[in-house]
Amino acid sequence: MLRLSGTAALLLIGCVLVLALSMLRAAWRQRAMALWFRMLLRALGIRIAIEGRMPPGGALVVSNHVSWLDIVALQVLRPMRMLAKVEVRSWPLLGPLAGRVGTVYIDRDRLSALPDAVRTIADELRAGAVIGAFPEGTTWCGRASGRFRPAVFQAAIDAGARMQPVALRFRTAAGEPTTAAAFLGDATLVDSVLAVARMRGLAVELVVLPELIGTDRRELARRAQHAVQTSTGSTCGHGNPAEHRFQRSLAA
Repeated sequence: MLRLSGTAALLLIGCVLVLALSMLRAAWRQRAMALWFRMLLRALGIRIAIEGRMPPGGALVVSNHVSWLDIVALQVLRPMRMLAKVEVRSWPLLGPLAGRVGTVYIDRDRLSALPDAVRTIADELRAGAVIGAFPEGTTWCGRASGRFRPAVFQAAIDAGARMQPVALRFRTAAGEPTTAAAFLGDATLVDSVLAVARMRGLAVELVVLPELIGTDRRELARRAQHAVQTSTGSTCGHGNPAEHRFQRSLAA
């Protein structure tokens, strides 16, 4: 209950904080936001470790996707605008906060909207923004991962932006890999938050991998996927990622 109370208080403060930070210089604003997201993880009892550093300036940051916690952890690495499904807008507390930090929403059910989405992302990258994306398109358990889709890489190519892969790993207090934080299947956001709040000793690790260079979006997607899977020790899964709920219960 203390963790949930602290988290709710920080989320409410964050909605106000975003408005106040708009009056600060960019460097101070980024430091304050990164500190706030670190405090959010701490309120949930989660430790974070970061290996490597991101160079300054705009970039497309691509990562594997396990949980809603991924978004929080990436903001500690570098405050960034995230690509998210339109459903995130309706999430309690997190939805309004996501909107205020400049989340770029994508309708995954309308393929006809994809070209416009790619152009929007490219425009943001040209303007020097840091954009975070999960090319798998949905969450996986961590032991298995999905295929990286190439569309978002085309946006970075069009904008001439840096492409920075980052690997996310979740571990127990003993340092063992865990899938317990995965947000999968029929679980609601509330279910997942409650499950995370009950955990003890959960840690999230971010590994900043070598920058990608190239002009072939499919090849870039394959290279990013290989680099992330090598770092996390995961394998490429097949079928519906919700099927990995059972693997989660065995591996947690």
